[in-house]
Amino acid sequence: MNAAHTAAPPALSVRQVLMCGALIVTMSMGIRHGFGFWLQPVITERGWTRETFSFALAVQNLSWGIAGPVAGMLADRFGAWKVLIAGGLMYALGLVLMAVSSHPLTFTLSAGMLIGIAQSGSTYAVIYGVLGRTVSADKRSWAFGVAAAAGSFGQFVMIPIETWLISHLGWQGALYLLAGAALLIVPLALGVRERSVTAFSGAHQSIGQALREAFGYRSFQLLMLGYFVCGFQVVFIGVHLPSYLKDHGLGIEVSTGALMLIGLFNIFGTYTAGLLGQRFPKTYLLSAIYGLRAVAIAIFITTPLTPISVYLFAAVIGFLWLSTVPPTNAVVAQIFGAQHLSMLGGFVFLSHQVGSFLGVWLGGKLYDATGSYDVVWWLSIALGVMAMLANLPVRETPIQRLQAA
Repeated sequence: MNAAHTAAPPALSVRQVLMCGALIVTMSMGIRHGFGFWLQPVITERGWTRETFSFALAVQNLSWGIAGPVAGMLADRFGAWKVLIAGGLMYALGLVLMAVSSHPLTFTLSAGMLIGIAQSGSTYAVIYGVLGRTVSADKRSWAFGVAAAAGSFGQFVMIPIETWLISHLGWQGALYLLAGAALLIVPLALGVRERSVTAFSGAHQSIGQALREAFGYRSFQLLMLGYFVCGFQVVFIGVHLPSYLKDHGLGIEVSTGALMLIGLFNIFGTYTAGLLGQRFPKTYLLSAIYGLRAVAIAIFITTPLTPISVYLFAAVIGFLWLSTVPPTNAVVAQIFGAQHLSMLGGFVFLSHQVGSFLGVWLGGKLYDATGSYDVVWWLSIALGVMAMLANLPVRETPIQRLQAA
């Protein structure tokens, strides 16, 4: 009798998971990609420095990373849909509190810590766990590419919307409206409710066993190192590029266009990376992406800055922007399997967010100290070369436990 009343929901279709997951990532990532446009109006009205705003967003990225493994564990154990609902509610609350915070500490706690935790429960790691358990192994890279492309589409769509909202409703009114939009994550989460999160083929593996296995595996360590660099580069550029262009006399329309182009080309880049990951070694693909990023940044900062050069850079860096996401997560799934994919993806993403913290914070810190972003640009180039080399020796073959099974 009780079993009849607690019957599990029907098995999910790949199409349903992709659609609902993509819409969730579109909303969650689309909102966060525009935070750089709040820097100028917030610090002007509050009388803060760039470092104050940058530190809050740095805390956001670090909180996202720290909470990511916990959100992944909860999603793997109790169901991703529950974590997604909590993430959507916290996201909306964080945006409202960000609008009303008048002190650097409360701004850091709301725009930083609370929104960061909300993002850990409403973005890639949680969605990829469901996809990894729903999509067959031979199509995972493609499916991850679709989800990552959805986040890119969110950036492309939301960037002009957010700048329009700020100009017409003010920066606080824009945040209130986005808080309402974040609540859409809640009903969408029901679309990825899994029948079971414990029925996996092969022997059950505890959380402790999974962590010891992963962190003792050198390829996992190298993937984390590469993802650290990814976070440093993209968040520094995403937050500080509008101010960098303004400092060089280029108007808001140029920075808006640049971030839109990043989002647009990121759609093609992430989807292409997912497809290429089905045909070529993913580790070589990752090395190529990091190396090309370093070259693109070097050309950008050493050539005359014009609207055309900005748009060209945005298109190139956009194609490479989140193209690391599908192959990185696909390699993790390929090595360790899908049982603890959300958790392990969360730990890899933690390294990404440590890099994000340093990228966005150092951008503001060194700008206030030197009056220039040059040091951080060159540091991004050096780290890109390091990540290119680090991914070359990564082994993508399944770990011995899976081969035996």
